[in-house]
Amino acid sequence: MWRVGVDLGGTKIEALALSPAGEERARLRIATPRGDYGGTLDAIAALVARCVDGLAADDIAGVGVGIPGSLSPMTGIVRNANSTWLNGKPLHRDLQARLPWPCVVENDANCFALSEAADGAGAGYGTVFGVIIGTGVGGGIVIGGRSHRGLNALGGEWGHNALPWPDADEWPGESCYCGKRGCIETFLSGPALQRQYAALSGENVDARTISERAEAGDAAAIAALAAYSRRLAKALASVVNTLDPDVVVFGGGISNIDAVICRAARDLPDWVFSDSFATPLLKNRWGDSSGVRGAACLIYSGNAV
Repeated sequence: MWRVGVDLGGTKIEALALSPAGEERARLRIATPRGDYGGTLDAIAALVARCVDGLAADDIAGVGVGIPGSLSPMTGIVRNANSTWLNGKPLHRDLQARLPWPCVVENDANCFALSEAADGAGAGYGTVFGVIIGTGVGGGIVIGGRSHRGLNALGGEWGHNALPWPDADEWPGESCYCGKRGCIETFLSGPALQRQYAALSGENVDARTISERAEAGDAAAIAALAAYSRRLAKALASVVNTLDPDVVVFGGGISNIDAVICRAARDLPDWVFSDSFATPLLKNRWGDSSGVRGAACLIYSGNAV
C-alpha cells in the first residue's frame, strides 16, 4: 500500500506518496501559510489529495506528517514549534478530521533520522543521531531501526539545551523563542549564522553566500564559519558524551557547507570526554527529501501517535 509523507516546514510544505518499495510518486511543494493555522491545515489536506490523485482510496495506508515541534504526551497539542502559530493547537486531531486515512504526526527531526537510518547515510548503524541545522536546530535518535521519542517525547532535542562551555562573548546568549537564553539553536540556526556574519561585515546575506565568500577568502566569512564550527563541535560533544551514537547524520541547509562539518569533526575531540573519537559525521543521502520520506515511513515504523 502507498504511504503519504508530509514535511511541514517554516517556509515550505512538501508532500509525496511512497510505494512499499520506496519509490516516490508526485512530489509536491508549496509555500507554508506562515501565521495561518487554518490555512496550514487546508494546505496539507490539499497537497495530500493531489499526491494520491489517481490511486484507489483503499490502496493508501495512511499519512505521516513531520512538524517543527512535537505533540505533548499529556494533551496531544503542539508544543515547542519554532513555527509558533502551531503551538497550542490540536494539529493531529484537526488533520485527522480533514483526512480519510489514518494520520500520524511526529517531530520533523525524528522523521529525518528515521529516513536516514532506514536506507540513507545511517543505514547499517545501530544508533543514529540525526542533526538538522537550518531554519532551526533539531535532532532525532534512532536505535535499532526505531525512533526513540522518549517518555516526554523529547528524544533528540539538543537544540534547546544551553551551548556548553560558552566563551565570554557567548554568555548569556541571545533570547530564544522557547523563553530561555543561550540555547544551541540561537547559535547554530541559519539565521544565527547570518547574524554572526552581519556583525563582522555589516552585510546581511544568506548562508550559501557566506560559504562562497569564505571560499573566496573573505575574512569575515571565514571567521563566522570558524566560530560556527567551533560551537557546533561543542554542542555535539555534549550529545556524544551522553548518547555516544554510532553515527551522526546531518541535514538542513547549513549541512551543505562542507567546511563546517569538516572543521567540526576536527574540533570535536577537544571537547569529547574520551582519549579517542571515532564517530563518523556524515551528510545525509536523501537531501531535502529525507524529512518527507521519513514522515511516510512513520506509517509502517510503529511510531504511531
